[in-house]
Amino acid sequence: MRAMTSEPFRVTAESKAAMDLRILKAKGAITYASSPVLVDAVMGASERRLIIDMTEVTSVDSMAVGALVRAYVHCQKSGKGLALVGLTLRVQNVLKLTCIDPLFDTYASLAEAEEELAKYS
Repeated sequence: MRAMTSEPFRVTAESKAAMDLRILKAKGAITYASSPVLVDAVMGASERRLIIDMTEVTSVDSMAVGALVRAYVHCQKSGKGLALVGLTLRVQNVLKLTCIDPLFDTYASLAEAEEELAKYS
């Protein structure tokens, strides 16, 4: 039997200056080892609006939950808008089970999230 190879977790950033928006695209599993990468990307964003695209996030663990809560708290304290996009059923279930799902505005697509965040100045 072939061993499954997993791609390392990574976050890529795209900035939309006209909208004062940063999109962080996460790919892979958010775990104990990889969650600091996500937190650093959130903390490093200077834009007033932030979208975390989780379409390609394969799984999350308790450290990922902590990282998302840290992202939420950071954005709240700094007056930034935050949205999550593309949550898989697995990720949605973890957020529900840990009772943190009400903290986040979630959207099915980037276009939908961008449209909603653009309403807030």
